[in-house]
Amino acid sequence: MFKSKDLLYHSIAILTVIIWGTTFVSTKILINTGLSPVEILLYRFVLAYFCILTIAHRRLWANCVKDEFLLFLSGLCGGSLYFIAENTALGITLASNVSLLICTAPIITTVLSHLFYKESLRKGLLYGSLVALFGVGLVVFNGSVLLKVNPLGDFLTLVAATMWAFYCLILKRLSRSYPTLFITRKVFFYGILSLFFYFAIYPLNIKLELLKLPVVYLNILFLGVIASMLCYIMWNTAVRALGASKTANYIYIVPLVTLITSAIFLSETITIASGIGALAIISGVYIAER
Repeated sequence: MFKSKDLLYHSIAILTVIIWGTTFVSTKILINTGLSPVEILLYRFVLAYFCILTIAHRRLWANCVKDEFLLFLSGLCGGSLYFIAENTALGITLASNVSLLICTAPIITTVLSHLFYKESLRKGLLYGSLVALFGVGLVVFNGSVLLKVNPLGDFLTLVAATMWAFYCLILKRLSRSYPTLFITRKVFFYGILSLFFYFAIYPLNIKLELLKLPVVYLNILFLGVIASMLCYIMWNTAVRALGASKTANYIYIVPLVTLITSAIFLSETITIASGIGALAIISGVYIAER
């Protein structure tokens, strides 16, 4: 399935999406304690930025203004715009719609890679993506036929998926000239900076008393250090080695991991349909990565 030299990077990508799949539980716990989704995003990005700053602080700027602008776009696409669009969509449309539509990111990445980088559209990649997306649908809806179209919410979810696709493409371009740690630090910096434009319109209400609760600061530590700093470093490393399209296909695994962790920690039910969907996801990713 994999070339031996690429096995490490495929493993890194898989580990990354497994961790990202568990963040649903942490985020839900924090929201239930009274934190807003945007507040959680700010805390996890600030924590991730200062952690990575301790190990990657020598270089401040890119080689040229154009590259610095691309770094800004990476923070915008892979940081603030992605999360704001996704979280806003969650407040407008069904969570199942968001979970399904966000997994169009790999297909969008493949199409954009073909348009911008002239990457070939392999049949296996396309067929595997469709099989995996079908599996995601079964996992997300978990045997239910409930589907309610909400034009604005669904559109914002597709915007988020497109932002992530552009983020992966920008990473591929930047990785030719800059080390992963430098790029990742810049992503967090510009992600935080662009968030303050959002706060200028929708003021942030920081609840300091909640940050003293162990359940809050422990989950923020997990989201900031592990799910943000470490996972963005690993994801960016995988994109550098494998390319945007191949790495993006592992996003299909996220709903599968979320399904399992939700069953373990939130006592949510796994149905026959979601089990079939899990097999379809694994099969689709295998076909796409061959």
